[in-house]
Amino acid sequence: MRAIRLHEHGGPEVLRYEEVPIPEPRPGEVLVRVHAVGVNPPDWYLRDGMSNLPPEVRPKFSLPVIPGTDLSGVVEAVAADVDDLRVGDEVFGLLRFPGFDGSTYAEYVAAPASDLARKPAGIDHVHAAGAPMAGLTAWQYLIDLGHDHPSPFQAAQHHPVPLDADKTVLINGAAGGVGHFALQLAKWKGARVIAVASGAHESFLRELGADEFIDYTKSRPEELVHDLDLVLDAVGGPHSKRFLRTLKRGGSQFPVFFGEFDEEETAKLGVTVTGTQVRSNGAQLAELARLLDAGTVRVAIDSTFALADARAAHERAARGHIQGKIVLTVAH
Repeated sequence: MRAIRLHEHGGPEVLRYEEVPIPEPRPGEVLVRVHAVGVNPPDWYLRDGMSNLPPEVRPKFSLPVIPGTDLSGVVEAVAADVDDLRVGDEVFGLLRFPGFDGSTYAEYVAAPASDLARKPAGIDHVHAAGAPMAGLTAWQYLIDLGHDHPSPFQAAQHHPVPLDADKTVLINGAAGGVGHFALQLAKWKGARVIAVASGAHESFLRELGADEFIDYTKSRPEELVHDLDLVLDAVGGPHSKRFLRTLKRGGSQFPVFFGEFDEEETAKLGVTVTGTQVRSNGAQLAELARLLDAGTVRVAIDSTFALADARAAHERAARGHIQGKIVLTVAH
């Protein structure tokens, strides 16, 4: 089969399209013929050698490695001990995360059956491949954590804030993969949602249900809003703490990519800052699939590239201002 592999760390130019053996499914796994692959930030973190993570939390992996965690495709073979999937089933999933052996940038992938869900019949493989990591991240932050594994970034267990019509949520980075799912899930629960993104995304985010839109290139959201119940910051990083003052006492901030916070400041403001690390979860993905099938939640596609053009997909990602998801397509 053909797959993308890394033999060294570096920029998009280190992604090589080459011939490798088709994997054999182990117990508990199925072989999936891949139709589409979701592109996610961990793919480029792996490519550049995890330089953005503190050395003590960097996962272990060896080169050469096939990147990728998200896929949509068709079951081609099933291990003897798997009884809930059959050859010919259309499936999608986030594989073996947190970890870097999902190996989805390939024509065939051996996938743990427990990481997969049946692909929603109402959407195609491209849209389904865009959903797993970003959709599950939004789900585990906002709806249900679904596991009791500690986060590598904090000692406390993450607890989603129950959302309803009495809650106001600000989503920073609302047009990206996690952001656009978070907006739709918060609206599904009835919350009032303020979306923060650049002006080019305003009509897109209002179509998804945003009640209010702030163009961060023209104004500073932390100066415009206050008394929020929740901030979900899909951008995170060192500037994330500026949103703390938008929260009411008892409010929460969820940085999706760990930020830098001062515990004294959060205690003084009476707010909670908490996060988690998304984990593979076929059962939660099946719940998300029902919302996707009903059209309650939709996957926005920024752009698609052939698997052989993974380098161009990573170059697109590096330019930023992504609306929804970048997806690789696999022809058979």
